[in-house]
Amino acid sequence: MTAPTYKTALVIGATGLIGNLLTHQLLESPQYETVKVLVRSPLKWKHPRLQEVTFDFERPNGLLTQADDIFCCLGTTMKKAGSKEAFKKVDYQYPLDIARLGRESGAQQFLIVTAMGADPDSSFFYNRVKGEVERDLKALQYPALLIFRPSLLLGNRGENRLGERLAEGAMRLFNPLIPARYKGIEAAKVARAMLVTAQQALTGTHVYESDILQAY
Repeated sequence: MTAPTYKTALVIGATGLIGNLLTHQLLESPQYETVKVLVRSPLKWKHPRLQEVTFDFERPNGLLTQADDIFCCLGTTMKKAGSKEAFKKVDYQYPLDIARLGRESGAQQFLIVTAMGADPDSSFFYNRVKGEVERDLKALQYPALLIFRPSLLLGNRGENRLGERLAEGAMRLFNPLIPARYKGIEAAKVARAMLVTAQQALTGTHVYESDILQAY
């Protein structure tokens, strides 16, 4: 019998809402021998299969991005970024840089969280940036590119974002009346969808809208 092959996962954005949940799920999965996370500062928890990699996103080192499957949960807000330029650097340039370096190092899958309504031709800056990163990731020709477009994320962010907390409260209240595609979605479901689809040996580009993600 052939021994199973265990893979290396690389997570970008492991301190965020989805990224944190996904990292824990990956560490519990028997499919991954090592889970690498790119961080600016150390995480507050440890695991024997967790490998923290201090990373300078302004000067990305391809030797540090080697993995079989790359999971990108990186993202910010306009308020936190402070400018459109800074926002685009985090939500567009950093993911694209890592994807390019990872592909050059032999990565087979790239999985990324963008947003519902992502469209490179959108008149809304946020949706346009999300659409642009999707478009340019496709040009890298990964064997498998999996794109996840959740609606408003529900879950404990661990930080004070008053506007998002108010929106989340309203979304939970009215969720039963909202069409499936627009319902708020638990971040844990998005993380689970990323883990599950990564094991399906898919090829080509696959887009998962929020209503599809609700099933996970």
